[in-house]
Amino acid sequence: MDIFRFKHFNVDQTGCAMKVNTDGVLLGALAEANDPQSILDIGTGTGVIALMLAQRFSTAKIDAVEIDKDAAEMAGGNFKNSQFSKRLSAHLNSFEDFFNNHKGNKYDLIVSNPPFFLDSLTSANDKKNLARHTNEAFFEKLLKYAVEHLTDTGNCQLIISLTTSTLIKDLLPKFELHLHKITNIKSFADSEPHREIITFGRAEEQLQKQELFIYDEPKVYAKAYELLLKDFLTIF
Repeated sequence: MDIFRFKHFNVDQTGCAMKVNTDGVLLGALAEANDPQSILDIGTGTGVIALMLAQRFSTAKIDAVEIDKDAAEMAGGNFKNSQFSKRLSAHLNSFEDFFNNHKGNKYDLIVSNPPFFLDSLTSANDKKNLARHTNEAFFEKLLKYAVEHLTDTGNCQLIISLTTSTLIKDLLPKFELHLHKITNIKSFADSEPHREIITFGRAEEQLQKQELFIYDEPKVYAKAYELLLKDFLTIF
């Protein structure tokens, strides 16, 4: 079995295409909310982000949506085997169907480590244009449902590539959503960012910007990264 062991829970990822990775762990550790009581994780995969949020927010109830049957079952098992099991629910659904089946649900926090990266293709042909269109449609749907299902003071947080981030920022006004925060993720202090965590919601707020780098030097983790994950990862 392929088990990733955290300090307070384990993640069985046997046979899962999406293993526990840095992007998911960072979003689980960095997602911010003011005492959230309801959280939604879209595309939960093995459930690692939902589990981290359950550890961080001790009264929150968390729905985790996953369209892949095997991954949804894996997440459900990981939830059941955790000390947070009573507050975690895995749902085998697309996020569109989930929202349509739970029209009254409102969330203080919606998070996602989405599967699409608009700069992941290298060709400049029609295939790339089609992929871009498909991905853009995905994020338009995500924003449409987010604005309908966020509480007045709730927010949505995504960890994405910079190209995808630019697309989403351009789409926000269409859905009367406002950018709250940008966190640049870098490998080293002098590196260019390779990911962003963007935070947005229905309320207007002053934009905040911050950055986090993972390494001080090759194979040496930065102190801020270590402090961020010391309650989760057994290596710290």
